Amino acid sequence: MERVCTMTVFLMRLTPFLLLLILPDGTMSSDCPKDCSCSTPESILCFQRRSSTFPEGVPPHTKSLFLFGNGIERLTAEDFDDMKNLEMLDLSQNKLTELPDGVFEPLTSLRNLDLSSNQITHISEQCFQGMVLLERLYLYSNLIMTIHPKAFDSLEHLLELKLQGNQLTSLPALKMPQLLLLDLRFNVLQTLGPSDLQTPNLESLKLGGVGLTSLNKELIESLINLHELDISENKLESFPLVLKEKQGLIHLSLAGNPMGPLQVQDLQNLGELQELDISSLSLQGLSEEFSVLFPQLRKLTVAENPFNCLCTLAWFPRWLRAQSITLGRTEETRCHFPPINAGKVLERLEHREFGCPTTTTVTTSTVRTTTTTPVPVTTLPSTTGAIAVSRADREYVDGTLPVPASPSSIADTFCPPHTCLNGGTCHLDQHGQVECDCPHGTYGIYCEVQNPPSPPVSKIPTVKVTTDAPDISSHQATSTSILLDLHGYIEKYPWIRGIRLTYRSLSGPDQRPIPIMLPPSFPEYRLRGLNPNSTYIVCVTPLGPPSNKESVCIKAQTVPESITATDAISDPRLTSMVAPAVAIMLLLVLIAIVMGVVCFLRRKRAKGNLDLECEPSQLETDGVKAGLDNGALPQKQPHLIIPEPAVQNGNLEYEVLLLQDHCMSNNNMSSHKPSYF
Repeated sequence: MERVCTMTVFLMRLTPFLLLLILPDGTMSSDCPKDCSCSTPESILCFQRRSSTFPEGVPPHTKSLFLFGNGIERLTAEDFDDMKNLEMLDLSQNKLTELPDGVFEPLTSLRNLDLSSNQITHISEQCFQGMVLLERLYLYSNLIMTIHPKAFDSLEHLLELKLQGNQLTSLPALKMPQLLLLDLRFNVLQTLGPSDLQTPNLESLKLGGVGLTSLNKELIESLINLHELDISENKLESFPLVLKEKQGLIHLSLAGNPMGPLQVQDLQNLGELQELDISSLSLQGLSEEFSVLFPQLRKLTVAENPFNCLCTLAWFPRWLRAQSITLGRTEETRCHFPPINAGKVLERLEHREFGCPTTTTVTTSTVRTTTTTPVPVTTLPSTTGAIAVSRADREYVDGTLPVPASPSSIADTFCPPHTCLNGGTCHLDQHGQVECDCPHGTYGIYCEVQNPPSPPVSKIPTVKVTTDAPDISSHQATSTSILLDLHGYIEKYPWIRGIRLTYRSLSGPDQRPIPIMLPPSFPEYRLRGLNPNSTYIVCVTPLGPPSNKESVCIKAQTVPESITATDAISDPRLTSMVAPAVAIMLLLVLIAIVMGVVCFLRRKRAKGNLDLECEPSQLETDGVKAGLDNGALPQKQPHLIIPEPAVQNGNLEYEVLLLQDHCMSNNNMSSHKPSYF
């Protein structure tokens, strides 16, 4: 046994030396630079060396050198002597501020160069001199403000150029015949023409957040191989005309532009799309014709839109599942209306939750009334082209073609009872959007606010506003939400096309701003998912002309979680349930007292103690019967009865258990307050 143990220890000690001997090309540990790792003879990783200089002793046969996060502050051409075989150089996340002329000239075989996440401010004419084989150049997340007009002229074989996240205000003419990908996002490049991008083979162009007010037609037409286009977060107030005729697009992002609801005809020639992002476009709905426009669609993102989850949108979740389409940013794709669906994730709604009305099917032999799914048909003339409007239900007569519904029936389908509150009248506008005509003394998108507004209940704390901003205000704070009043701001800018709302926390470690695009038809908006007892700064900016738009910011605070428990006690629905329960308890006590008195009297009249015992069950039965005969017991109120399972009550809402397994509640529309997410 001792011999075996001794041999085992010897082999363990000998293993490192054996590994060095069997490495290819006889690479020894001395070939690896200090504080670096050499997994293979041709690949070296130097991570977080915390040195401001380039590592020494890199072997000449190295092909891949990873130096990200090392703290390197400067480079010289001598650092790359004898590295003619190097093909991959990663210098990202260092502290480089400049690139000397000809610094990479010794790297004649280099194909991939990553200089991202440094502090470079300028690209000179001869920065990349001698790099004739370079294919990928990453310069994103620097501080680049200027690029020499001839800086990229020698890069004839470049395939990818990434410049996003810099401070560019102009771009030199890019004469790159082989370039396939160009990323310019988040610079300030308000105009780009065909002379700026002389890249005939470009396949992917990313222009998100560069400040575009229009998309140059000649530029897009010159890119005949363009497959991916990102023009998100710009200032485009209408769908670019050139895209209506652009063929071959596979990926398209329009998110975050103030262009408002799209029209069907805008997208009808983009049938090859596989990925589409139309987030933050103030969409209230999607036409069912949308489902046949993109037969090859695999990913769709429609987050941060104020969807009306009515029957006209019931097709959407079912279509996603049937076509195996991935919905991007699922948690940020929620309903705004009606109140029963407000805040729910759109993809997770069942068909019955959209409140679809019953349809009548007529055949030659029988007549049946059933609850069915609306059959896809062609778009009505009054709603042709509006993605925000879905088709009305149709009736089939004698099994023939569907008959178009009349305007009144269409209005009934889109505007079921109780859509508008406080006596408002519902109708469809010229774009097919749901609108409410509010009676005198009320206002809001659904006439949900009465004028003058009633003062807040003393037990509901108001939000603390530290900035004097009369145009917007906030109230009805809970531990996780804040209600914003934008009426004054919208009245100040009646011509705007939308509102950009941004909020961020001042109380937690994550203080990144969160933007939300709102239509001007939302005078109130409730921020949800906030942290309890936290301070937030909320800013609103109008989208659209004029240029002298004014942003307004306020500070608001959520309440501690303990306060919401107090609010629950003051809930009128809870009070309405407690009162009958107390009355019943008092009645039972009274019956018990009566029973005790009767027992006592019978015992007193009895002759023997054994005969004085009364039968409790009989006395209780008599007492209850007497109470029923006298009408002492209250009758169960019809509005307290909640059907199980849930059934449709004739309008958009379903009667369901609002407080399941706790208490009963009525489900009257008057008890619902509108919620906008």
